[in-house]
Amino acid sequence: MEPRRVLSAGNGLTAANGISPEAVSARLRTRRPSGARRRGDDDLNPGLLDGLAATRDAAVLVPLIRRPDGLYVLLTRRTGHLAAHAGQIAFPGGRMEREDPDSVTTALREAREEVALDPAGVAVAGFLDPYVTRSGYRVRPVVGLVTPMHGLRRDPGEVAEIFEVPLAVFTEPGTRRTMGHTEAGTHRRYHEFAYGPHRIWGATAGMLVNLAEVLAEPAA
Repeated sequence: MEPRRVLSAGNGLTAANGISPEAVSARLRTRRPSGARRRGDDDLNPGLLDGLAATRDAAVLVPLIRRPDGLYVLLTRRTGHLAAHAGQIAFPGGRMEREDPDSVTTALREAREEVALDPAGVAVAGFLDPYVTRSGYRVRPVVGLVTPMHGLRRDPGEVAEIFEVPLAVFTEPGTRRTMGHTEAGTHRRYHEFAYGPHRIWGATAGMLVNLAEVLAEPAA
């Protein structure tokens, strides 16, 4: 499966966004050290993660596809029968296995398992801030520049759809919304991006906000 232009850009956005692969790599390589900084489900909900006893390590690949008209973000829609986050938009990824030496290994392994992305076609550009979820995962987002390739195919047990979104959808002003809903009597707020029929929210949107902020930072 080749996830090429599954959706139109829409919303007046163009695919070209002025951010080159070289600029992405340079920004991630030279950004100021984050120190103890992290992101998480409590970014817009202070106290949400209070009392979280422990976290399990996980990693996702943030695949940026090189296209002639700009960079595109590869995303997946999870199948509806999964026990957690069914039907939601996500990056390829999962928890670290005991034999994984680092988060890059985890991210590339999961991407191969979920969408058959060949690690040989991925150039790791750098990392975003760790993201802690209320389900108890500490996720390391690995940003990878991907050479366009044929033969991507989804794991039907986990992935319902593979698609691409222009990076501009996440970096241009005015595309991000702050939404909220009440859950178990508590109002929870979260970032959200809309693209065609897709609603990108939760941890995935939080990591994309982090990516947009990193790309907008002045060079260190």
